[in-house]
Amino acid sequence: MERLLQYVWKYRLYDGAGLCTAEGLPVTVIDPGIQNPDAGPDFFNAKIRIDGAVWAGCVEIHRKASEWHAHRHDRDPAYDAVILHVVEEDDTPVRRTNGEIVRTAVIRVPDGVREHMAWLLSRDTPTPCLGRIREVEPVHLSAWLSALVSERLERKTDAILQLLERHDGDWNEVFYITLMRNFGFATNSDAFEWLAESLPFHCIRKHRNSRLSVEALLFGQAGLLAEACDDPYCRLLQREYAFLQTKYGLKPVEGFLFRKLRTRPVNFPHVRLAQLAAIWSANDTLFSEILENSRPEMLKERFDVSVSDYWETHYHFGAASPKGKKKIGAATVYLILINTAVPVLFACGKKKRLPEYAARALQLLEDLPPERNSPVKMFTEAGVEVKNAADTQALIQLRREYCEKKKCLYCRIAYHLIRKQ
Repeated sequence: MERLLQYVWKYRLYDGAGLCTAEGLPVTVIDPGIQNPDAGPDFFNAKIRIDGAVWAGCVEIHRKASEWHAHRHDRDPAYDAVILHVVEEDDTPVRRTNGEIVRTAVIRVPDGVREHMAWLLSRDTPTPCLGRIREVEPVHLSAWLSALVSERLERKTDAILQLLERHDGDWNEVFYITLMRNFGFATNSDAFEWLAESLPFHCIRKHRNSRLSVEALLFGQAGLLAEACDDPYCRLLQREYAFLQTKYGLKPVEGFLFRKLRTRPVNFPHVRLAQLAAIWSANDTLFSEILENSRPEMLKERFDVSVSDYWETHYHFGAASPKGKKKIGAATVYLILINTAVPVLFACGKKKRLPEYAARALQLLEDLPPERNSPVKMFTEAGVEVKNAADTQALIQLRREYCEKKKCLYCRIAYHLIRKQ
């Protein structure tokens, strides 16, 4: 209930004309203030006119006035700056630490707002507003999507900067680990990241002119060469990996971490590792090229590689399959660019204070086609228009960080629907 009152105060969804203090003094809210997510009063920097005099300070909100004493605010100097105590039920006077009375005002939550928020917060479906999302004006929805895509990039940036700190500021290493993780997709992302962490990028770079050596490093570190195998190519990789493992003092991860269950053959870890070997053999420092030129056409060419001959007829060791190039599909390349090139470029711009990199990252998202997945499909079927990958990234952020977490009180779609109500 307190969260709802804070929401009503923040967006002025109460009857302002009749607002007054417990003593009957008229109250005009000039500025409700800035909501405080941490300890202390609920709103900072509020500006309020009480009986003609303008006050600036904090606002505290409770359902009942007596909660001020229950929370020991009368003993906390942090609450001495409160200029107005806003409640739904005024059941007792409240005081500052020096004994002064804090003025209290009662606000009423309109029935329509209360019912609408109860409908949103107590629903069974993850996204109850889908049926009414067309009621939100396109200009408001577009502004919200722009904010959401920035939120998503900021969240990814935090993870990348943590990775950068662990690897002593080596952007090539960070890009390598991020790309490896994203090549595992949802099923094997953790396993591919653990593989990358166990195999430093400089080992790959030193042997990039030998496809055999790069494959031996990747398959060996993935623990996929550990078992006895009658396949001649597997034995060749085993011998090469034994040499390289000793040379670099490598410790492989466990092969059972790489899952094939409910995975299409083209997404088998063996195929993805063969494709990664082709990428690293064909490119030295992909990240440097992204910094120089982030056009989708150019970046797509860097992933236009062919697996070695063996993998054209195999999905894993020892089991032949019909011959096929097993090239990385366009949709897969776009996903890699969205989840690797864009966030690392954006994070680099933020870390180095080069806004042109961040701008290019956003432009790259806008130049890439929209993603096709279940969260995006859900919104498009409800009438949301998507034009590019920036829109789909925004919708994924909306679904995961707001809808699934029931944070309707922080969603602009819910706000505009409540205003209409």
